[in-house]
Amino acid sequence: MKGMDAGRVTVVIPCYKVSRHVLDLLDRIGPEVEAIVVVDDACPEGTGALVQAQCLDARVQVLFHAANQGVGGAVMTGYRHAIAAGADVIVKLDGDGQMDPALLGRFIAPILEGDADYTKGNRFHDLRNISRMPKLRLFGNAGLSFLNKLSTGYWDIFDPTNGYTAISAQVAVMLPLDRISQRYFFESDLLFRLGTFRAVVRDVPMDAQYGDEVSNLSIGKVLPEFLFKHVRNTGKRIFYNYYLRDLTAASLELLLGAMLLLFGVGYGSWHWWQSLATGKTAATGVIMLPAMTVLMGMQLLLAFLSQDIAGVPRRVLTRVRKAGPAGGGSGGVAP
Repeated sequence: MKGMDAGRVTVVIPCYKVSRHVLDLLDRIGPEVEAIVVVDDACPEGTGALVQAQCLDARVQVLFHAANQGVGGAVMTGYRHAIAAGADVIVKLDGDGQMDPALLGRFIAPILEGDADYTKGNRFHDLRNISRMPKLRLFGNAGLSFLNKLSTGYWDIFDPTNGYTAISAQVAVMLPLDRISQRYFFESDLLFRLGTFRAVVRDVPMDAQYGDEVSNLSIGKVLPEFLFKHVRNTGKRIFYNYYLRDLTAASLELLLGAMLLLFGVGYGSWHWWQSLATGKTAATGVIMLPAMTVLMGMQLLLAFLSQDIAGVPRRVLTRVRKAGPAGGGSGGVAP
């Protein structure tokens, strides 16, 4: 690989209404990248045809979707192509130019060094730069970050919708690419899928670049969808990790804690309503029983949460094999 001492790097660029920015982005991708896959997601501006006509970079290959599949669908098409072509690390860049290709080395280094299976950008690392982020995006990302932690189990990462990512190709092979959400939820859904087989995910500090690009994301339209899917994935994750695949003390803490909390709230609410209806003060025992069960339930749930946070994956699934001093071998992954 050019300029690196390990595996082959492929960049995937999903394109939809980015004809004004994509050529400049392609010009700024450095020699450390071996292949560039541009996926025209039925772009009404003809971005793919523009790249074919005006980009002279021999590394670039353009793929076309006959119908729009969303940014997630375009990325999955790029993943499949990169895997089939023998890539070792796959980097995803948006075609609107917000992501600086000069930072690419920061994203692939943890994977090449065996410290991560997947890396993603984090625009929240420096508080001085947050003021440059549009307020709506800032507020939305803060809320989505918390929901993402619940649904994926990656409590130590932020900025879940950040699209600047890199993944080991051997980990990408494990993903059910046909089941990952195809549209704007795909970054969060991808993290959920990675969490089900305990891949190691690392944040990479970065600063976003906001220019004259127009976002195709409508917060009002996607918020209900995001909320529903995060709740669904949270339930799936807990069932998979704590009851289907394993049974630990945390499994019992969650079950008993939820039962005690629900009983305490239900029992206490019922007798509170009866007291209001009859005007009679409840007996001390009737008051103490729900109070104690609620406190015990909350304590057990907090113990479960503590173990869940401590259980963030730390051991990588695969390692990219580095080339020898003489440049022998073309990379690959060692188990």
